[in-house]
Amino acid sequence: MSEKSKELFYKALSEANYFWIIISLFVGIAAHYSRAYRWKYVLEPLGYQTKTMNRFYAVLIGYMVNLTIPRAGEASRVVMLSRSDEVPFTVGIGTIISERIVDLFFLVLLTALTFAIGQEDFWRIKVLIEETFGVKKESNSNFIWILLGLVIVLGILFLIKKIREKLFKIIRELIQSSLSILKLKKPLAYIFHSFFIWFCFILMFLLPFYSFESTKDLPMSSVLLAFIAGTVGISLTNGGIGSYPLLVGLVVGFYLRDKPKDEAFAIGNALGLIIWSTQTIMVVVMGLISWWLIPSKKQNS
Repeated sequence: MSEKSKELFYKALSEANYFWIIISLFVGIAAHYSRAYRWKYVLEPLGYQTKTMNRFYAVLIGYMVNLTIPRAGEASRVVMLSRSDEVPFTVGIGTIISERIVDLFFLVLLTALTFAIGQEDFWRIKVLIEETFGVKKESNSNFIWILLGLVIVLGILFLIKKIREKLFKIIRELIQSSLSILKLKKPLAYIFHSFFIWFCFILMFLLPFYSFESTKDLPMSSVLLAFIAGTVGISLTNGGIGSYPLLVGLVVGFYLRDKPKDEAFAIGNALGLIIWSTQTIMVVVMGLISWWLIPSKKQNS
């Protein structure tokens, strides 16, 4: 950022109305609680009764761990519920797989809706991202070698009878638990929570736009496109560190066409940083509290 952009960036941070940020944090907590509550619907058909608060603690710990090791949050989330409610690891992972499939469906649906609303801007922003960050085509050779090595290792393990039987058992448990979503006792409740979670995700992203005079009247298409860009940013780095605020800022700056370029992207970057940093701090604080509060049956026995 240029010196002028930095000055405008810090000015935007100092002048933001943080009331809307605080409200967005409560909406985020509601989304996480709903995710924890929804989890019980796929565990019940498998014969596991778990406490809602234990699931809530596990979800928050999982989000926190994702900030350190990519995708490790899912495993840690299952480990925590295994400790507190004795749900087998493979069963828990299977339910997470089904959950991720549902989340992917909603993300694709939202992306399609966003594309339909702002198709022209969608392609302009794509080009802008490529020009700004220099997207390059990478060779797939490393991926091919890793895949080949994995196939060889699995082939050797398959030849060992005991390991083969263990692998088959794990695969069966994963399939059975992931298919528990087809045996829901309350499918409408599961669908309601799924819509509610994503409604909260969008709302907690939208509310901070009211923190700035220049962004509170932006069209909904800009909010949705920035949301999608932020989601991409999360997949690029641990918890979206760096990439999330930059991509959100780029989209917001794109829509502030009535302002000088430096000011537009300074405001966009400030908004992106506020959204990311406050949500991240909330996850870390609540994740640490959850780590302390979640019970362990092994300790109590």
